[in-house]
Amino acid sequence: MATDYYAVLGVQRDASQDEIKKAFRRLARELHPDVNPDPKTQERFKEINTAYEVLSDPQKKQVYDLGGDPNSSGGGAGGFGAGNFGNFSDIMDAFFGTASQRGPRSRTRRGQDAMIRLDIDLDEAAFGTTKDIQVDTAVVCGTCSGEGAAPGTSAQTCDMCRGRGEVSQVTRSFLGQVMTSRPCPQCQGFGTVVPTPCPECAGDGRVRSRRSLTVKIPAGVDNGTRIQLGGEGEVGPGGGPAGDLYVEIHEAPHPTFQRRGDDLHCTVTIPMTAAALGTKVPLETLDGMEEIDIRPGTQSGQSVPLHERGITHLRGGGRGQLIVHVEVTTPTKLEPEQEELLRRLSQLRGEERPTGQFQPGQQGLFSRLKDAFNGR
Repeated sequence: MATDYYAVLGVQRDASQDEIKKAFRRLARELHPDVNPDPKTQERFKEINTAYEVLSDPQKKQVYDLGGDPNSSGGGAGGFGAGNFGNFSDIMDAFFGTASQRGPRSRTRRGQDAMIRLDIDLDEAAFGTTKDIQVDTAVVCGTCSGEGAAPGTSAQTCDMCRGRGEVSQVTRSFLGQVMTSRPCPQCQGFGTVVPTPCPECAGDGRVRSRRSLTVKIPAGVDNGTRIQLGGEGEVGPGGGPAGDLYVEIHEAPHPTFQRRGDDLHCTVTIPMTAAALGTKVPLETLDGMEEIDIRPGTQSGQSVPLHERGITHLRGGGRGQLIVHVEVTTPTKLEPEQEELLRRLSQLRGEERPTGQFQPGQQGLFSRLKDAFNGR
């Protein structure tokens, strides 16, 4: 054997592919013609290219180790300007430090994330709850346990790339003969083939299935809030780890309350006599029945805030407010007695007196008005 390729690269005969690659990159940085134009150095650069071309190729390396001629198929040793030199990407890696992904890719990959919509009521959003949901996602195939092969069989090493997941091709360029690699067309880059795919999952290692989950909804969620459930999404190809499941909250409209942030708003309608004299209005809140105190002289459009009766703050303690808006109604049709009482009230008040202040004798008349309106 005329040339000891192991000695050319400065590695032992039992060196791993990683050690061979590192030695080649180190020497390529030192001896590249662009770095060191000395003719002797160029000859040395040709030698390390030829050595790496042989030792990095499992087939050529095997022939060389057995004493044969690894270049008997016609590929002679060459240099940078013309001839052969290993894998071109290795030359680029030596100078730019970019290592390309090589070798077979795994059949096992992480699954995709999934998202479902969950409708809840206002009180569930305010105080939190737990919900049982049904999820249709990909799960590990129970027949092949994610392997993709039919029971009793297994994946086989690809005979085209011999398990490397890629095939090499020599092309000519202005640099000479350049060896490039591409994914193996037979195994799609996996390095293995599945002769007999699993009949249940067709070789994918996963199947669709419906399952039940219990989701805890925290107090204070709002429309569009997403709750992340780690590892509850789609199982990946080849039985790979599952992605995450996102539960998107949608809050159903409430017949009484409108939500604005963590505050609730509602409207109560009272007659003008109740607004003038004051009253108490029963209101069913999220915390139960309460009486809203309407002060005498309340005008239409005024509001009554009830503290700590709104939505629980999602982050931090406490709750928002319940704001009750008052709407005062004016009668559109009056009975004779009601009309007479209103006329007398107007005369008693006089246009010069401030609105909202009762003068002597008016209070009793308002009470009679209230009785008259409530009695019709």
